[in-house]
Amino acid sequence: MPSTYEPIATQTLGSAASSVTFSSITGTYTDLVLIVTPQSSSGTASVDIQLNGDTGTNYSLTFLYGDGSSAASGLASNNAVANGGTAVSTASTFLINTVQIMNYSNTTTYKSLLTRANNTAGNVLTSVSMWRNTAAVTSILLKLSTGANFTTGSTFTLYGIKAA
Repeated sequence: MPSTYEPIATQTLGSAASSVTFSSITGTYTDLVLIVTPQSSSGTASVDIQLNGDTGTNYSLTFLYGDGSSAASGLASNNAVANGGTAVSTASTFLINTVQIMNYSNTTTYKSLLTRANNTAGNVLTSVSMWRNTAAVTSILLKLSTGANFTTGSTFTLYGIKAA
């Protein structure tokens, strides 16, 4: 990573878990970057994100998806989660999901999350989520949309971006 990326925390699962949380996030950076390499215990699932424990319908989403032969797009508002990419249950397949949270510590603007996900099968997903709240982000909860567990070996790393 460039020298402007400072590792905050990494969690590699030693056993299956229904969720992963980063808490007590300080406001000393301009942005956050979350690298998620998950595997699902059952089927394909979206990686859902909730900020600061907010389970209300305060998230919006716009997405683009493609697999080389087809494409899809869509949008949704009043969701209870933001998008953090995808996880599959295929053995030894850990997708790479990158989530950027811009201006996470600003207390006058809503928060934007830019997510990019890809896998070795050639599928790609890009999404933009918005959390309609002006609070500084101090915790991030990740879980799978299907209720499945993250499997052993799933890795989650949070980086802070230093001010220029």
